[in-house]
Amino acid sequence: MRPTFVAIPLVVVITGASAAPLLAAAQAKPAQTPAAQTPAAQQTPAAKAAPQPTAQKPAASAAVPATGKTVVTPAPAQAQAPAPGVQPPPDYVIGPDDVLDIVFWREKDMSSQVSVRPDGKISLPLLNDIQAAGLTPPQLRDRLTEAAKQYVEDPSVTVVVRQINSRRVFITGQVQKPGTYALTAPITVLQLIAMSGGVAEYADTKKIVVMRTEGGKQVSYPFNYKDVIARKNLRQNIDLKPGDTVIVP
Repeated sequence: MRPTFVAIPLVVVITGASAAPLLAAAQAKPAQTPAAQTPAAQQTPAAKAAPQPTAQKPAASAAVPATGKTVVTPAPAQAQAPAPGVQPPPDYVIGPDDVLDIVFWREKDMSSQVSVRPDGKISLPLLNDIQAAGLTPPQLRDRLTEAAKQYVEDPSVTVVVRQINSRRVFITGQVQKPGTYALTAPITVLQLIAMSGGVAEYADTKKIVVMRTEGGKQVSYPFNYKDVIARKNLRQNIDLKPGDTVIVP
């Protein structure tokens, strides 16, 4: 005959001061529900946060690099025409102290800015001394073109008048600003007197003369200031030529 085992519940009763700490610890620990212990693997796909789309940076433009600075593409290099100079008068011929720009197309080493020497010549690379005084700019261009043919095939030359210092007129005597004046355009005797500040208070305006060299000889032309301003005998108000001297006594 087999023995029979009967389970008897055991109840432990704690009394006194030992019961208080155990009871407080049991109340402080929160009860956990089965839902809070659900593992992450059991969550549905809908519960997961949907991934945010990644913002794409715009592609850098070819004209504006990442630095933010605008890149300017330089234009292809082109040969530049010479800068314009002074406009010479129609009867202009090159003289000493004039400043010229000699430009050889596509031949920078042969181009130069030159001043006409007192002997009337200019000096250029390869071509050395070339007579310039007494020639017009087109005549000097033709001479330079011919001289350059032994160094350059089909040369193209430009002569630019930068300064006209050889064409001067002079005024002296009883005027406000006597001296030398450049003759870069046609000027009459009356205009030169006006440029010099006008006649002085005690000037003898009836005996003004213009001294000029013609054919190696000195000649004089009378000028009556009072007659001209009164519009009488206007033919005496002549155009001045380089080297003329106006004397106001």
